[in-house]
This record gives sequence, C-alpha cells and structure tokens, in this order.
Amino acid sequence: MRRRPNRGVLIALEGIDGSGKSTLQRRLVRRWRNRTWTVATRREPSDPDLGRLAQQLAPKDPWASAMVFTLDRLIARPKLDTALAEHDVVLTDRTFYSTLAYQGSAVPAGVAARMHRLQRGVTVVPDRVVLLHLSPDEALKRVGARGRGRAPLERRRTLSRVDRAYRRLALEHRWLVVDGSRPAEFVAAEVDSALAPWIERRRARARPGR
Repeated sequence: MRRRPNRGVLIALEGIDGSGKSTLQRRLVRRWRNRTWTVATRREPSDPDLGRLAQQLAPKDPWASAMVFTLDRLIARPKLDTALAEHDVVLTDRTFYSTLAYQGSAVPAGVAARMHRLQRGVTVVPDRVVLLHLSPDEALKRVGARGRGRAPLERRRTLSRVDRAYRRLALEHRWLVVDGSRPAEFVAAEVDSALAPWIERRRARARPGR
C-alpha cells in the first residue's frame, strides 16, 4: 500500500497486558505536544463490545477471535485515516500486531500467515513500533493490582507464549524494544529520545515546499 508522503506518522505501542502501554502513551503525548506537534491517540479494540467478544472467543477459537478484532479494525479504518491526515503523529495503544502475538501464536504457522496478510489488507501498517518488554510474572502482578478480575487471556501460560511471539516479531521487524520494568518516566524518555529525531525529519519533509 503506497502512503502519502505528507501524512502523519503512526507510532504503535505493543506489549503483553500490564506492560505499561497506556502509561507510556500518556507520557509521550505530553512530551510530544510540548514540542508543538499535533498528536492524536487511539487504542485497540476501538469498539468495547467487539473487544469483549474477541476476548471471550480467544481461549477456544483464536481464529474467530482474530476475525472479530479484524472487523473492529476495518470499522475503525476511516477514523484512523482521518487522524493521520490531520495530525503529525497518531499514537496507538495496540495494533494488528497484538492479534498476531496473541491469536497468531495459538494457531499453526500457515494459519498465522493468513491472519497476517488479512490484517495488512484492512488497516494501516505502523511506521514505528515500540515493544514494552516485561516478564509475564511482573505483568500479572500489575494486572492484579488493578483490582479487577483477570481477562480470559491474562494467564501466565498465555502471556508467556505471547511474550515469545512479541520478541520474534520485534526481531523480524526491527522494533524498538524497551525495558518496561523501569520507572515510567525513564521509559518515556528513552522512547522520546529514540523516536523524536526521526519524527521531526518526517515532519520537515511534509512541509510545503519540501
């Protein structure tokens, strides 16, 4: 899919449940808006009802779960395109890579490859991906501290499998991997330092006359 050179950049935050994606998103938004960039935020799933259905399906039918998440992305695509057209940066908490890590790691390789091809047909591939790496044990401690019951996929065995899948994806696609166990402000500073110069160069090329 050919991208317009003057559209905003799509930055994705990925990681297992409890790794700190939402916290990092809030801190990066503050930093990047202070740079006078226009920043839009989003998260997946976009539709809470579809998200709950996908979670319920996941333990017994990962393919069906993946298709529900895919439907959510297809429905949300127009809003994503608009956000990219109107902002310097769109910062998203999860993308289709979450489906590949969670549901894709629970099906045979051939099925996972079909899943991957389908995702690329319905949504936008992120320009940069940040993987917040955190051990499953520590992630479950954080999830438990939220004071709510665990979601169907928030189990140690599942998160260990997903963690391995995320690390494979990060290596294959050359993601920025950061240690999610450190204080949130340190994590935000590392990501900002790594990505801000590249974002600024993209913005400069998009200005009129460039």
